Amino acid sequence: MKCEEIIGKIEEKYPVSFAEEWDNPGLLVGSPQKEVEKIFLALDVTEDSLEEAVKTGADMLITHHPLIFSGLKKITADHFIGRRIIGLIEHGISYYAMHTNFDVLGMADLSADYLELTEREILEITYDDNERQEGLGRVGNLAKPQTLEAFGEFVKKQFSLPFVKIYGDSQKKVKRAAICTGSGKSLMPSVLRSGADVYVTADMDYHSSIDAAAQGVCVVDAGHYGTEYIFMDYMEKELKQMFPELMIEKMRVEHPCRAL
Repeated sequence: MKCEEIIGKIEEKYPVSFAEEWDNPGLLVGSPQKEVEKIFLALDVTEDSLEEAVKTGADMLITHHPLIFSGLKKITADHFIGRRIIGLIEHGISYYAMHTNFDVLGMADLSADYLELTEREILEITYDDNERQEGLGRVGNLAKPQTLEAFGEFVKKQFSLPFVKIYGDSQKKVKRAAICTGSGKSLMPSVLRSGADVYVTADMDYHSSIDAAAQGVCVVDAGHYGTEYIFMDYMEKELKQMFPELMIEKMRVEHPCRAL
């Protein structure tokens, strides 16, 4: 099957038109005419994930985060991005990224499923044509009210995380939660308007976190990788359904940081 056929099928469900303006999803390296027998999935193109893709004999690499976000004036082995691009080309691997288009059309509800949210709503609308609304994140009700500390443990368990960071009164009861995977600090105004008691996201800095708590919203920072590596399992199942004739493999789960 040609690379462009795979992309066409993926983009029927996750059109790049739903991506944010600053984003760079799509085919980033390689030929759309490449014949593909095996796809390798990863969250990012790293030295390790590229090495694994090569070892498994993958013809195509699909990640959530794009390797290339802005224009490159040169591609050389002296730079880590250049080395990865060269590696992809040298091994004949076509590379495709599905980022904020997947955040809007896949990750938002997927992450809300992990929290078992009911009566969920879009946290921040990014698309509205009067017939359909889509957007980043979700907000909804928890199965039962619980303390912030207990909810932090719940998040850790549901996402299989080594640790999470919580901000706010650990004994405060929370019953309405918002979630946005990855860097969600920019959605804080929407979180505050949503009536959420707690916000699950990542990359929250100190001041943003304590300011949120001061305004009545506790924060559970579950890590960028920790909230988004679920992309790999989800897309493995999706691609196996879409392309039963192809071989699908994925990168092992390996959290990039740990608490000592």
